[in-house]
Amino acid sequence: MNPENARMPKELIRENVQPIKTTMKMKNVIITSFILALVLSSCADKNQGPAAPPPPVLPVLAITSANTTTDAEYPASIQGTVDVEIRPQVSGNLDRIFVDEGAYVNKGQTLFKINERPFREQLNNALASLHAAEAALINANLEVDKLTPLVQNKVVSDYQLKTAKATQKIAAANIEQAKAMVGSAKINLGYTNVTAPVSGYIGRLPKKQGSLVSSSDVEALTTLSDVHEVFAYFSLSETDFINFKSKYAGNSLGDKIKKLPPVNLILADNTDYPKTGKIDMVDGQFDKTTGAITLRATFPNTNGTLRSGNTGRIRLGLNHDDAILVPQSATVEMQDKVFVFTVGKDNKVTKMPITVVGKSGTNYLIKDGVKTGDQIVLSGIDKLQDGQAIQPEKSTKVAEVTNKK
Repeated sequence: MNPENARMPKELIRENVQPIKTTMKMKNVIITSFILALVLSSCADKNQGPAAPPPPVLPVLAITSANTTTDAEYPASIQGTVDVEIRPQVSGNLDRIFVDEGAYVNKGQTLFKINERPFREQLNNALASLHAAEAALINANLEVDKLTPLVQNKVVSDYQLKTAKATQKIAAANIEQAKAMVGSAKINLGYTNVTAPVSGYIGRLPKKQGSLVSSSDVEALTTLSDVHEVFAYFSLSETDFINFKSKYAGNSLGDKIKKLPPVNLILADNTDYPKTGKIDMVDGQFDKTTGAITLRATFPNTNGTLRSGNTGRIRLGLNHDDAILVPQSATVEMQDKVFVFTVGKDNKVTKMPITVVGKSGTNYLIKDGVKTGDQIVLSGIDKLQDGQAIQPEKSTKVAEVTNKK
């Protein structure tokens, strides 16, 4: 220690130490206050929690009305313009079969040959009877020629001439009867040669060569289908038929049919038949059992793609004026109901049920639930909640995509 400090009075030392202690206390207070402020700030942040996320940005579509066409599909059964059973007209053994199953045949082509010998003998017998009747007529004519002058000269009585003339008429009638028997025998003989009544495709051949066939057989020899055109039969319910008639102009049902647009045929593998058809017949009455009415559409079938017995679906288009359309991608289905999310003035969404009455491409045709001018969320609706706020996105890209649909 410095000797000079040792000699310093105690009072002076007290005066120098006191300010130093005061300064230290002030520093401790400041540090404590700062730490307390940090602790309080941390606690305040924990009480407030994380900041709320911003509302999602979603594309919004303004609903408009337009003229459109909706497609409805109905199960259809296909038949050829002529579907005929080939049956024997006479009884006999099946001598020959000239066609195979599935073959195409022309009208008049021979299909089957039945043993003709019994029928040829019947024809010969009928011809013999005809010749005998002709000879009897000749003999009766000679008798009349002989008695006529004798009666005129009063050599014989008039009674004999009248009897001869009656015999002459009987002989003439016998000739007509014999000719009819000949004609019938020729017809039966012709029936032994079974020909195709129309051009078309042969069906199954249940009878084989040598089988005994008869006109009373339950099973036909085969079936023949003319399918250069085919008929597609489908049915409409009473409600659908009323709507169907109301969509097309015309005073009568025949006038409406003439103005119907072409219809499409969907095949069993869900592909479109390449040619369109025309509805040309509506049944005269509803089926009492099903409550439906049958319609017929005719399709060309020059390539033979379709056969009798095919099935498919008729796609029928119905015109709608000023229809409200909503993209299917903007809807959600829950418990057999369809909903959209409408956007209010405060950008909050409302889950709104809609009534769908048909489809047009990828759009739903709406009857109730929304109207022209309403705003709906176009996409991203899977996680939306009723009453949730969004940030609408109105871009030209959304409008372009909607117009393409």
